[in-house]
Amino acid sequence: MKALVAYFSAEAGTTRKIAEELADAVASDLYEIKPEVPYSEADLKWPNPMARCNREKFGKKEVPVQGRVPDWENYSTVYLGFPIWYYGVPNVVETFCKGYDWSGKKIYVFVTSGGSGIGKTAQKLEPFVKGGTIEDARRVTGVEELIGWK
Repeated sequence: MKALVAYFSAEAGTTRKIAEELADAVASDLYEIKPEVPYSEADLKWPNPMARCNREKFGKKEVPVQGRVPDWENYSTVYLGFPIWYYGVPNVVETFCKGYDWSGKKIYVFVTSGGSGIGKTAQKLEPFVKGGTIEDARRVTGVEELIGWK
């Protein structure tokens, strides 16, 4: 069975950089989680209460995603990365997770954040990855914190 690094990255690209480096380090496939309607810079300006990211999070809105992971059933391990949004999982990642059967998969969660801690992010993610096992969850600033993660 194979490993996959699936990630969502916002404007700064921090999560993307770590995901790419992790995929390289663990010789896994890489998949970017993208919303059907891409985020603009204004959509991600969280200090604005009317910004799209806020309307989605507080309105508990599903965010449709582009595409699907090819050959999902061939992956036994998934490294799932995203920035913390309001001490939790961005809605686009929740929607992505709901679209797959996680049965038997080992899940390693890595999150990035400008200041928020990881909090209960792993527990908040569990309902969306039913059947899978979250082996570990870490807030990271660089890939070196994940090397050797198994």
